[in-house]
Amino acid sequence: MEDGRITGFSVSGHSGYAEAGQDIVCAAISAVVTMAETTINDVCGAKAKVRVKEEDARVTLTLPTSCDEEESVQAVLAGMLLTLCSMRDDYPDYIEVLEV
Repeated sequence: MEDGRITGFSVSGHSGYAEAGQDIVCAAISAVVTMAETTINDVCGAKAKVRVKEEDARVTLTLPTSCDEEESVQAVLAGMLLTLCSMRDDYPDYIEVLEV
């Protein structure tokens, strides 16, 4: 976060809630992250940089310094953060949310 502006996110690891392919927590997080990235880049056209590291199970999205759809992009990121925090409250042993 920079001056109240969310500048991106990084999601990594596995939840450990269940075995791979059966983990509803991991599937939910993946869906939230995919929806946010798709909306930011494909719907809003923000041209955010996205990096995927399969070996670390990590997805990182970094916004450009400014974008034309800033208000919409910030709304998507805020919604993603609230959703992840709600999931963390429901599954506190399996999700950690850090704001840095």
